[in-house]
Amino acid sequence: MEANKKRSDCPLSCSLDVFGDKWSLLIIRDLMFFQKSTYNDFLKSAEGIATNILASRLKGLEENGIIEKSVHPDSKAKILYRLTPKGIDLLPIIMEVYIWSDKYYEMPAELKATIKEAKNDKDKFVKLVTKELKSKMTEKKGNS
Repeated sequence: MEANKKRSDCPLSCSLDVFGDKWSLLIIRDLMFFQKSTYNDFLKSAEGIATNILASRLKGLEENGIIEKSVHPDSKAKILYRLTPKGIDLLPIIMEVYIWSDKYYEMPAELKATIKEAKNDKDKFVKLVTKELKSKMTEKKGNS
């Protein structure tokens, strides 16, 4: 949804206007946990996003300040995407969704360890991953 447009004053509704479709959350997930940062990286995700949907969601996330883009250091034709501090602040929400999903759905073994770590000490886990994401954000800015 276009930045600053909202359907109501309800905080949940306003948040869903920004990242409430499955594709936006998957893009955020890929940036957060899978080191994806280019348009082609997102296209290769297992869920199979269509190019027009991807372009639309990237634009919306950028307009809403969740991600930002910069020119790739190796190719001016490539764009790098990264989470902004506002996007990184979604980490606790994403982890709660992972924990909820683990309770009700079968998770791959490689995710179980991460989810267990998050469950054991959520605050510590969020602080650690936030620090890593902010460090990568600063690194990539230095390269642009």
